[in-house]
Formats: sequence, C-alpha cells, structure tokens
Amino acid sequence: MEKELPLWEVFIRSRQGLDHKHVGSLHAADAQMAIENARDVYTRRQEGVSIWVVESVHITASDPADSDPLFEPAKDKAYRHPTFYQLPEGIKHI
Repeated sequence: MEKELPLWEVFIRSRQGLDHKHVGSLHAADAQMAIENARDVYTRRQEGVSIWVVESVHITASDPADSDPLFEPAKDKAYRHPTFYQLPEGIKHI
C-alpha cells in the first residue's frame, strides 16, 4: 500500500493585501513541492506576491463547540475595540 503524501495548508498574499489568506489545501512530499504546487494551483492569474505553506499536522485549532468559554474573557475588555482609538491622518496600514 502506498503512503499518502502529507497535507499542507496554503496561504496567499495578494498584490492588494498585506496579509496572507487561507486559500486551500494540497498534498505534497515536502515544503518546496507544496510551494510549487500552490503556485500552480492557487495563483494561475499571477495574483499572488507571497505563498506560505504549513503542514497541517502542525496546526492546532480550538474546538468551535468551546467558543463560548474560550472567548468569554474578551467580552469584558471593551477598550480593545478599535472604536476607542483615533488614527492620525496619513496612517494607511494598521
């Protein structure tokens, strides 16, 4: 029986953005192959300027069923909401 290649999560930074966005997953033998395959699959129109790949086994995620207790402490920190801050003129990327 042939072993399945590792699963990689792919993140692309677009020409207009400053952040990488998750665009999908793919199987590849190593990181370099994952980047090359991601380029071929997810940037066909040359819209990307940067690619990140992360092997899926290295991602730890919270359980959506635990969202209430996980995010409960943030509810009493209203000062963290961006409406409390005034940005100086000329600031474009925060």
